[in-house]
Amino acid sequence: MTSSARKFYAIFLFLSFALLLFSTLEVQALICKRRSITWHRPCPARDNVKCENHCINKEHALIGSCQPNDDSFELYCFCYFGC
Repeated sequence: MTSSARKFYAIFLFLSFALLLFSTLEVQALICKRRSITWHRPCPARDNVKCENHCINKEHALIGSCQPNDDSFELYCFCYFGC
């Protein structure tokens, strides 16, 4: 009797883990990065708090972060939106 309970528990844990894994992968695919269109200056010393607040309040993004731009070493405010 305990053997069948252990099998059920193992299968339940495996299915729960698989569901968590697939739901996490789906969320990652639905977020797009875009440079802020209203933040017109480089980020001072990687100030993520101001950038994040700016993206959320001004551009209605999910989150914001100071990241290096592709063509320079300066940090710019990038906003992350749902695709």
